[in-house]
Amino acid sequence: MNRPLRIAVADDEPDMRDYFRAILPRLGHSVVAVAEDGRDLVRQCASQRPDLIITDIKMPDMDGIEAASQIGRDGPVPVILVSAHHSTEDLHRVEDEHILAYLIKPIKQADLEAAITIALYRFEQFQALHHEAASLRQALEDRKIIERAKGILMKKTNLDENDAFRRLQRLASDKNKKLVEIAHIVLTAEEAFNPARKA
Repeated sequence: MNRPLRIAVADDEPDMRDYFRAILPRLGHSVVAVAEDGRDLVRQCASQRPDLIITDIKMPDMDGIEAASQIGRDGPVPVILVSAHHSTEDLHRVEDEHILAYLIKPIKQADLEAAITIALYRFEQFQALHHEAASLRQALEDRKIIERAKGILMKKTNLDENDAFRRLQRLASDKNKKLVEIAHIVLTAEEAFNPARKA
């Protein structure tokens, strides 16, 4: 069973909008926005911030792919595309990694439930990967700063590499700060005493 989601739907056919209104609550979800074209979907998603979007592709004014792309600029949200017929051209336009499933009408309840489960699972995987990459980048940046601070201590105090690192660790523990915060303080002090050059 999926966790309860706040879902926005868009379709220019009233019957499909009614179908989503009826079927999604049966699957344990709430429908927080119902749009009849892409522009309306973009507008409603800006205020409702849904957990998932289910949108028809072919709609007047703005189609579902363009709407999904615009909504994604404000923050990632998983999208399931719906179409009345299989279109290779439409699939080639789908470059956004947040478009995670594609359903052909008529949509059965079981197919919709499976698509929601898969879309949510893939989206959470993407988010975890992005977070991991960001954390790794930060760790590498922190490591560079700590290495620079260690180099300054080695030069100023004639400590070897291990002892300089241990001194940074001890300072961090004594001051109840992160190691990288102490390293920043060392770099700032070095720049203050040597304003003509960066450490």
